Amino acid sequence: MRSMPLRKMTLLRSYSVLITLLALASCQLFNMEVAPGQVLFQDEFSLPSSGWDRYQDDTYMADYDDGEYKLILHTPQTLAWSVPGIQLQDARMRVQARRADGPEDNLFGLICRYRGPGDFIFFAIASDGYAGIGRFAAGQRTLLSDESLLPTGSLILPDGVNIIEADCVGERLTLRINGVEVAHAKDPDPAPGDVGLLAGAYEEAGVDIRFDRFSALQP
Repeated sequence: MRSMPLRKMTLLRSYSVLITLLALASCQLFNMEVAPGQVLFQDEFSLPSSGWDRYQDDTYMADYDDGEYKLILHTPQTLAWSVPGIQLQDARMRVQARRADGPEDNLFGLICRYRGPGDFIFFAIASDGYAGIGRFAAGQRTLLSDESLLPTGSLILPDGVNIIEADCVGERLTLRINGVEVAHAKDPDPAPGDVGLLAGAYEEAGVDIRFDRFSALQP
């Protein structure tokens, strides 16, 4: 399998522009006993008071929009994310995501074990058919699933709704797209953290990603 274009490696391994969307809700550590499959957190984004960021400037927008949550990148070479303000050790996440506008050369997906800016695990796909798992730690971004994002063929729908599922279970990290496992990796530091969403732009601005039906279950 050929590796991703160089432009995709540039965004993940450069530190030129990093946009942090911090949720203002207070954190709560889930330390009670819960059964596998039990819902730890879910949101259909129908209530703008559910804890995700609402923000706009010349660089990005993050907000609720008619039953969805949107991340829009107004500038190129930009990565943005949002978290609801909870803490989980392990989680099985799921979200529906679609490209509403902008180039297919983009990036979007899920994050887990968010412990602050530049410290989290990400599960990313691109509308032009690439996917992978990586980690931000101590200001360094590293892909964990391979040396670069890898092509997934026609699995990702550039103009449709994609179901993204990601497991953070101990050291085990797994990414599935539309029901098909496309990447797996190990987390070298499986500590508790927040869950959330992310989106990124490469050479072109205007990336507009919409999310719906987010859930985090006990694995």
